[in-house]
Amino acid sequence: MANTIVLAKNYVPLLDEVYKRESVTADLTGDPAMARAGANANEIVYPQIAVTGLGDYDRNSGYTQGTVDFKWQTAKYNYDRGAKLSVDAMDNQETYNLAFGMAGAELMRTKVAPEADAFTFATLAGIDGISKGEAKTLADAKAFLEELLLAKNKMDDDEVPEEGRILYATANLLNGLMMLDTYKSKEILSHFAIKKAVPQGRFYTAIDLLDGKSAGEEAGHYKKADAGKEINFMIIHKPAIIKHDKHVVSNVIPASANPDADADIVKYRKYGLVDVYKNKVAGIYLSHKA
Repeated sequence: MANTIVLAKNYVPLLDEVYKRESVTADLTGDPAMARAGANANEIVYPQIAVTGLGDYDRNSGYTQGTVDFKWQTAKYNYDRGAKLSVDAMDNQETYNLAFGMAGAELMRTKVAPEADAFTFATLAGIDGISKGEAKTLADAKAFLEELLLAKNKMDDDEVPEEGRILYATANLLNGLMMLDTYKSKEILSHFAIKKAVPQGRFYTAIDLLDGKSAGEEAGHYKKADAGKEINFMIIHKPAIIKHDKHVVSNVIPASANPDADADIVKYRKYGLVDVYKNKVAGIYLSHKA
């Protein structure tokens, strides 16, 4: 896809940027020390443990023999995306060095962060066995409060620890709940370690990652999948999540080191994994629209 660069006529020290916020799922990134390299380069393994319960104690034979099941589970990396942006040296000079200087920052802010969030939510929403509410549009803050209470009850019944729960919700629902300013709304919000509003454009149950090459996908990035639904809110218990970036490259190649063209290059690539520990699927609760 060709660059579109408008040359400067009069320098104005103002910048017209697309409104975008940084990643809202950065809090889910886990400790890589809990995972180790797998047999293959494209996977990691993590520990899973289970023990048998108590049995009757016999005064003659003593304790009932229990067992410990400790094994390593395998998870394959499922995210490998990147981009290379180049700006001709003269184009950059004639835009007062803004074209190249802004390219990398704009890529991170408007493309990398939103896609990382959308991929994380869509991947977790598609995991088998997670808890789900009734598929419906939540009309107002009171409806959201009722659904949130149901979600909390479900996670409490499943014995998901309250510490470490993160609430992600659309801005209209989260802001509406805070505006209720009632005892119930304050009490329910107090049970979440982190509360974050998510732009609806990043909040789908399924997305398509565009390859940046095929017809109609030249611009890359992502879009809502045909089968995807808009998410109302998700509650995520952070210890249930595997979110690991194995390889992240972000560097600049100046025009003087570019053997192919008189152009500066910025490169970015991220290779990582988003998954759930098999014994902890109850640590995710999803509510989406019908």
